Amino acid sequence: MAAKLENELGNIFIDNEVLASIAGISAMECYGLVGMATKSAAGGLFELLRKENMSKGVKVYTDNNEIVIDLFIVVEFGTRISVVANNIIDKVKYNIESFTGMQVKKVNINVQGVRVEK
Repeated sequence: MAAKLENELGNIFIDNEVLASIAGISAMECYGLVGMATKSAAGGLFELLRKENMSKGVKVYTDNNEIVIDLFIVVEFGTRISVVANNIIDKVKYNIESFTGMQVKKVNINVQGVRVEK
């Protein structure tokens, strides 16, 4: 389902894939994030996504004028997960609200793994 904005001139529909791309790009700007991940059904394994597929590590739910975002991430070893997660939440919320004018109700962070980056 697409997000919908109404004004006196008509309606604006923003596809959830667009919102997922904005959220993925915003998250990748944050320190301590290695990348977005997708969870495999078999054995809880995750796959690190490339930049062109990072929106697959994001699930977006829209209801009326509110947005809920689930991010599936891999963090860098040695960083504080809570600090990285809070930075991502703040950045994603700010960018989605700035770009769309819609309210972000929640940003849920699902840490799928930790990776050592060189």
